[in-house]
Amino acid sequence: MYRNRTCGELRIEHVGEEVTLAGWVQRSRKMGGMTFVDLRDRYGITQLVFNEESDAELCARANKLGREFVIQVTGTVNERYSKNDKIPTGDIEIIVSRLDILNASDTPPFTIEENTDGGDDLRMKYRYLDLRRTNVRANLELRHKFCLAVRHFLDSKGFLEIETPVLVGSTPEGARDFIVPSRMNPGQFYALPQSPQTLKQLLMVAGMDRYFQIVKCFRDEDLRADRQPEFTQIDCEMSFVEQDDIISLFEEMAKYLFKEIRGCDLGNAPFLRLPWSEAMRRFGSDKPDMRFGMEFVELADVLKGSGEFAVFNEAAYIGGICAEGCASYTRKQIDELTNFVKSPQIGAKGLVYARVGEDGTVKSSVDKFYAPEVLERLKVTMNAHPGDLILIISGPDVMKARKQLCELRLEMGNRLGLRDKNRFALLWVVDFPMFEWSEEEGRLMAMHHPFTAPRPEDVPLLETDPAKVCANAYDMVCNGVEVGGGSIRIHDAELQARIFKALGFTPERAQEQFGFLMNAFKYGAPPHGGLAYGLDRWVSLFAGLDSIRDCIAFPKNNSGRDVMLDAPSFVDQTQLDELQLDLRPKDE
Repeated sequence: MYRNRTCGELRIEHVGEEVTLAGWVQRSRKMGGMTFVDLRDRYGITQLVFNEESDAELCARANKLGREFVIQVTGTVNERYSKNDKIPTGDIEIIVSRLDILNASDTPPFTIEENTDGGDDLRMKYRYLDLRRTNVRANLELRHKFCLAVRHFLDSKGFLEIETPVLVGSTPEGARDFIVPSRMNPGQFYALPQSPQTLKQLLMVAGMDRYFQIVKCFRDEDLRADRQPEFTQIDCEMSFVEQDDIISLFEEMAKYLFKEIRGCDLGNAPFLRLPWSEAMRRFGSDKPDMRFGMEFVELADVLKGSGEFAVFNEAAYIGGICAEGCASYTRKQIDELTNFVKSPQIGAKGLVYARVGEDGTVKSSVDKFYAPEVLERLKVTMNAHPGDLILIISGPDVMKARKQLCELRLEMGNRLGLRDKNRFALLWVVDFPMFEWSEEEGRLMAMHHPFTAPRPEDVPLLETDPAKVCANAYDMVCNGVEVGGGSIRIHDAELQARIFKALGFTPERAQEQFGFLMNAFKYGAPPHGGLAYGLDRWVSLFAGLDSIRDCIAFPKNNSGRDVMLDAPSFVDQTQLDELQLDLRPKDE
């Protein structure tokens, strides 16, 4: 055998044992007549000792080992003289009696250390080396444990794990599909699923009652830190349930996962439920970070028309946040915040500020436009105290201005250390609008998807005022990240047809694209609903990561490319001919 122990399991009680280890050379150090080698495998690091006095030839061979050589050693476990309390095996070392080089290695392009000298692109190109790093490997181990815990919990609640197809039909509603040409059906295409939505609904029609799947999904959309073109969902569906049933069960699941994986007790109290309209008004986001306050205060009644500042007088929205204890911010710090909100990513026209002095007086960047009593009213409305800094954003578009103020709030949360990655604030956002207007499409679009049921009391508005219809939908948010979302589904063919009509579908188009589902509803579809958690997002939150990429074994970069495999790539003309596809220049 190549080994009878791993590099992470030996302890002081194993002193005197003869063991055989195998792994990679992390580093080596020559000190006088002694050579020390750190041997690494998935389980940890063990120090090897080669003594020139006892075996000069063996020591000479050890001196030629390079980083990432794959070796096998046999030796005796010995208590270390100079112990290392930073690693679990730091009390022992191996006095080596035999060394075999299983495979030499070129010098790696970056150091295989927790704090590596490799940049993102380089590490992604050599991802198989990056995965050897302890912290990256730990993220995959966490993901594994998370999946085990999910399966254990859902199995205990009567869910069946059922696989659904990866090659499905295209559903243009929502994000762009990845399409796959069919050789056996020329001119026709499969799509990779954005989610198993209609399939899991069909499983409910089939009487499966409770389904789940840890499933790959695909969306051809612009990437961010929390998005990848392929991602993993914990997809769940239940029959004979209402919204409260689903929220209750998946709150329980979230608490179970925090306790099992993080050792964190979230208590017995139910999570806050925040209506979408209230979340947008108070935080400018449908996924608010509730680890800190700094809620929005609407200031139009105070500032609009009460002075000669045209920017406010012409604005549709004026909102502010109060940064406690920040009145001492320097001009440079204020300028940094101004440049932040004016950046192309945020898009605000500017930033107005007001400092509340220790004597309670207010000094503002727009002092000359307002009487002192107006600024005093601003202080009272903002509930600002001596030493606080008021930051104000306005604009002609209410939603855009709120989103800009949201980004400023999050930036201030970061600057003030209020977004602790070891604190978790969870809530549900509910009562989303059923539809949103798409300028690109020139019609209403489903905010979630067209199979979401409206709130029962809003059904009469579908034909008369669809913009006021709220969805029977819910998102779970943790620390400003949407970690899961779902809804009660439509289970009635007539109601589904009304939703398609509101979305601008002709009956023929609805039948062509979704006839299989509407027909299934005619055969006794039960009331049902569900939820999908984003596995990648959950794991990245538990691991304290800023991006989901480091909890995915082989992620894509920000351009959607796999730089290790050099994909996507061009294909041979022979393959295109088989598929009866012709490529043309983009400008034709």
